[in-house]
Amino acid sequence: MGTRAGRAAGAANDAAAQVCDTGPGTAEGIIAGDTSADVAVIGGGVIGHGIAFEAMRSGRSVVLIDDAPGSGASWAAAGMLAPVSELHYQEEQLLELMLEASRLWPGFAAALDAGAAGADSPAGTGYLTTPTLAVGADAADRRALADLREVQQACGLAVEPLTVREARTREPLLSPGISCAFDIPADHQVDPRLLITRLAGVLGAEGGSFVRRRAAGLLWQDGQVAGVRLAGGGSVRAAETVVANGLGAAALEELPAGLALPLRPVYGDILRLRVPPHLQPLLTATVRGMVRGIPVYIVPRQDGTVVIGATQREDGPSDPHAVSAGGIYQLLRDAQQLVPAVAELELLEATARARPGTPDNAPLLGRVARADGGDVPGLIIATGFFRHGVLLTPAAAAVCRQLMDFTPDPRWGGFRPDRFSRIPVTSGDSPKKEAA
Repeated sequence: MGTRAGRAAGAANDAAAQVCDTGPGTAEGIIAGDTSADVAVIGGGVIGHGIAFEAMRSGRSVVLIDDAPGSGASWAAAGMLAPVSELHYQEEQLLELMLEASRLWPGFAAALDAGAAGADSPAGTGYLTTPTLAVGADAADRRALADLREVQQACGLAVEPLTVREARTREPLLSPGISCAFDIPADHQVDPRLLITRLAGVLGAEGGSFVRRRAAGLLWQDGQVAGVRLAGGGSVRAAETVVANGLGAAALEELPAGLALPLRPVYGDILRLRVPPHLQPLLTATVRGMVRGIPVYIVPRQDGTVVIGATQREDGPSDPHAVSAGGIYQLLRDAQQLVPAVAELELLEATARARPGTPDNAPLLGRVARADGGDVPGLIIATGFFRHGVLLTPAAAAVCRQLMDFTPDPRWGGFRPDRFSRIPVTSGDSPKKEAA
């Protein structure tokens, strides 16, 4: 791996800088025309970057394909690594995967730090193991959080009650009017924008390639997926192709016949604010609140900013990046009820993005079955991560590596991407064509 770093560091460092400096709407691609690699990853969000990184750690050559890497849901994400807090009713099937991801995060972050020695990327990923506080605003919120704690404890998760005085001793700027507080030590955080920048830098320094083009569809050869067809011409040939481009996955052409990827956009507004010096630190731990039954969170960053989010709506706007005025009002109103000093912060950014949801809110992760009992060779799907994309990145990367090594973990079979498909793919089927 070290020899590849010397050959490719220059181009890759440019790629990392593009992700970091421009965010949405990155520049021209580094590779044009036809190329090849062991693995082609479609999608430059945190999931796609994480899978590419893990594939490269396994000794495989990798090409990552995205015309605007890091500009989708990953750009807006707060980066909470919260398997305990994110346990929702009737979504308990996700818990094992979330806990596995949480277990993998320290090693994943350490591997990125080790790999960054040859990469020109900013120090750190913003990975912090500070705990999370769950707080309620009124009596009804207290009951709701207490009920949720019973479910969490039944699943073996640690959620400890705090008195309001104990909570305010830890976080003095919490409102004295909160009704309850719970300590969740296992829920941590990372900064997704720093994370993608670090991933891109390490990938490039280790010889990975970047294609700043849109993937139009899959390439097929002799009944198996053989790479990616690029919009406007050109291709990336690969032994394994990973579809990890979020909501865009279902629009790819030449997907296997009969495969249904029922993805829906779930929009969310999120705010970034600067804390003035006299209020720093506003918080030392993430605060996840319930205000009149509506969730809100406040995530402190090491750079003196905080992230407040996130609304959730499925009424798609005409502009998918349009921020809801009502959503911004709701976030500021509810955050101020928990931490009144929020009113004194400087608003830096209001962002909205769509997260890829599925009918059961669980990811589409794995290979695609054929009617003959096997799987479509050369194809892995990794999308539909909804609220959990950042948390699940190390787990998704590990699952994809296991699939490439033909050593799949049976624990994750329930997340297969073909579970909503009615017609199994047969070896003689021609791929379906859809509008890209």
